[in-house]
Amino acid sequence: MSQAKKLFWILFLLNLLNYFDRQVLYSVFPLLQTDLHLTDLQLGTLASAFMAVYMCYAPLVGFFADRTPRHKWIGLSALIWSGATLFCAGAKNFSSLLVARGLIGAGEAGFTTIAQPFLAEHFPAQKRASLLAKFGLALPLGAALGYAIGGFIGEHVGWRETFLIAGIPGIIIGLLAWTSLQDKARLVSSAPAPTLRDYLQLFKNKPFLCVCLTQAMVSFIMGGLSAWTPMYLHRYLQLTPAQAGTYFGILVIVGGALGTYLGGRLADQLLRRTVNAYYWLMGGSLLLIMPLLLLATSTFYLPATLGYFGVGIVCIFLPTGAIAASLVATTAPEIRSMAFAINIFLIHLLGDTLSPTFIGWAADKWTLKCAVMLCALVALPGIFFAWKAAGKQFLLPRRF
Repeated sequence: MSQAKKLFWILFLLNLLNYFDRQVLYSVFPLLQTDLHLTDLQLGTLASAFMAVYMCYAPLVGFFADRTPRHKWIGLSALIWSGATLFCAGAKNFSSLLVARGLIGAGEAGFTTIAQPFLAEHFPAQKRASLLAKFGLALPLGAALGYAIGGFIGEHVGWRETFLIAGIPGIIIGLLAWTSLQDKARLVSSAPAPTLRDYLQLFKNKPFLCVCLTQAMVSFIMGGLSAWTPMYLHRYLQLTPAQAGTYFGILVIVGGALGTYLGGRLADQLLRRTVNAYYWLMGGSLLLIMPLLLLATSTFYLPATLGYFGVGIVCIFLPTGAIAASLVATTAPEIRSMAFAINIFLIHLLGDTLSPTFIGWAADKWTLKCAVMLCALVALPGIFFAWKAAGKQFLLPRRF
């Protein structure tokens, strides 16, 4: 196996575990609520606490990753989030779960900030959307396994055992990454360390900022659905936690994989016709998401609900490769880790840090059905930002 393929598979497995450990919490929401006597707002806060730490820790990692070998950060980050997942198994109350979710957020931020640019730099620019889309397949696969396996183990064994089983693989792969990967670009580079002025230029990079804001709206919708769709199916369609987790897991893995793969291929094909291919794909996806989610919440017929949610998930994942490739293409290599860190901060500050708590608050105030409908409307500003990005007529720099 070539070094590039070995790098891809180690990072892919870590990315899969990244999303497995992140999403497994949601599959046991009903069990946690019963056992620890949590409100909907507290459940939503557990998701938001993860994202708050995640987005705040990312710039710190980005600063050091632009100056030091990045493979050590990848391995260390996996060990942190996996250890914190194991800690969830011993949680006694809401406060201990909150601390554990924060530590998971720190570990996963360290990995996500570095992994995509680190991987992309080992492959040619014209293949990056497809490559990063394949890497992004770990998101629906890991999330789906988190929902399905988490729901099954939680219902038949217990939610504590769910977290124990979820945390162990990351320890193993994290140690493998620490010992076997090398950041050759950092080891041989003689370029000076980036300055504050270099970083501030990112805030003047309008296509970069528009992509971040578009992705934030996608993140808001995705985060809200990830946290609350299993509960929605449990509450309105009378499914058990295991059934809800399994059904939603199937939707995520099928719809997410299909959307991610097709989106990456489509982005690379469209790029041959227009330099704005990535931006139009983002906007078009959001345009389709909104009516599909509104239709999903307008029926109590299970096949129709699952069908609308499923096609909506395909659309949510369509721009995955295009977003990652556009972030790589619009930023210089020497500040790329910080660029991804700023991206992480913005998309979670404005996206899935807010949406789980917002939906929990709206569900307590009105109904969960109404809350999901409100979440769908966030697609509107996302379409606007994608249009603004395309309007800049920004030519992707082929040299990167």
